[in-house]
Amino acid sequence: MKPASAKPSRKAKCRILILDDHPIMREGLAQLLSREVDLQVCAEAHDAREALEKIPKHMPDLLLADLSLPGRSGLDLIKDLHILHPDVKVLVLSMHDESLYAERVLRAGGRGYIMKQEGGKKLLEAIRKVLEGQIYVSEKMAGRILEFFAGGKPQGAGSFVESLTDRELEVFKWIGKGLTTQEIASQLNVSVKTVEVHRVNIKSRLQLTSLPELVHKAVLWVQSSDTE
Repeated sequence: MKPASAKPSRKAKCRILILDDHPIMREGLAQLLSREVDLQVCAEAHDAREALEKIPKHMPDLLLADLSLPGRSGLDLIKDLHILHPDVKVLVLSMHDESLYAERVLRAGGRGYIMKQEGGKKLLEAIRKVLEGQIYVSEKMAGRILEFFAGGKPQGAGSFVESLTDRELEVFKWIGKGLTTQEIASQLNVSVKTVEVHRVNIKSRLQLTSLPELVHKAVLWVQSSDTE
């Protein structure tokens, strides 16, 4: 008797965990991804702590994450994930200026960076490229990175703060948003003394001579940037 032909197996969908502190943004992304035959949202999280709790439970293939998160930065989360769950690829979807943050995300272990003003078609392209094992950044950013490795000195929109470390940049941002030293320490879960040290280092790196000058510079930068 001729054996019955086996039905073709259906390819498993790639699992995505959405991390964003805005419920409307998470809902919109979930709706976009739900229409794709090869993608599915396996979980959602509103902060880094919740994401770290849900990743072992849901085993996503990709974390689609914002950088601006309550309690802990997206960059710190990416660094932790690179160690704790190296198989989970990270694509950052953010309104932060890519010229300042994309390279930081890649250095932290992320696999791609796309800005929120890009449309759904571009986002899906970025997701699939990262899932395929490629790096995704905009054409402009890719050219800038290549120029850097070729020995050039490209200048971006955020070039004057590029000398700051990831943590110093966070402190600088919160100074620009009007937070006190105590509030910044609480936000970053570090001591007041640590924030004061970062503040001194920021002044030195940016060649600023006083605290009022630092505050003024930080406020102007926040106002002119896309940070939240």
